[in-house]
Amino acid sequence: MNESLLDLILNASLLVQAVMTLLLAASVFSWAVIFQKSRELKRAETEAEVFEGRFWSGIDLAELYKQLVKAEPRGLETVFLSGYREFVRLFKREAPPALLSENVERAMRVGVGRALEALDERLPFLATVGSTSPYVGLFGTVWGIMNSFRALANVQQATLSLVAPGIAEALIATAMGLFAAIPAVIAYNRYTNRIDRLGRRYEHFAEEFLCLLQQRALEK
Repeated sequence: MNESLLDLILNASLLVQAVMTLLLAASVFSWAVIFQKSRELKRAETEAEVFEGRFWSGIDLAELYKQLVKAEPRGLETVFLSGYREFVRLFKREAPPALLSENVERAMRVGVGRALEALDERLPFLATVGSTSPYVGLFGTVWGIMNSFRALANVQQATLSLVAPGIAEALIATAMGLFAAIPAVIAYNRYTNRIDRLGRRYEHFAEEFLCLLQQRALEK
């Protein structure tokens, strides 16, 4: 069965073989992105839990800032550093509370955007594969079937056995298109939902952190 399938692929026209090669490459890169993105999101979720544990443990914020600024901040760490850095800068200048709150909120909003932008990398590739692969496969199918019917013009008696191999090889292109598209679409939807949840988590932290900084500014 496998040899027959392989024979169909090897005996396909050059254009259909090119389509199959393109879809196979897209599928391989998609799976590479899927596994890589899965690890990144898992790490981001774990890091968010760890950071929230440190933040709410009662650690001194200045000490936490010193520890994080020396490392490579990601996720909630980026949000915290952006907000705290802006708070300290304006607090030393004795800025009005309204201006302080507005600027700190804006800084943390930028931090949330940067953190989510890093997680969004390469997701557009999955969306592109998911949306275009079926059409690329369909193109190969149409081209292969067209060649099969053109071959009928050179014979006097058309039979199913004469056109069946050509149609079968053409349909393989459609199957490969779906094979590349379906995992990419599922992964894209799943990862987008997880990133949305992380984004809401970052925003909730930013709101709580802003309230804490506002309270601290009023106490001084």
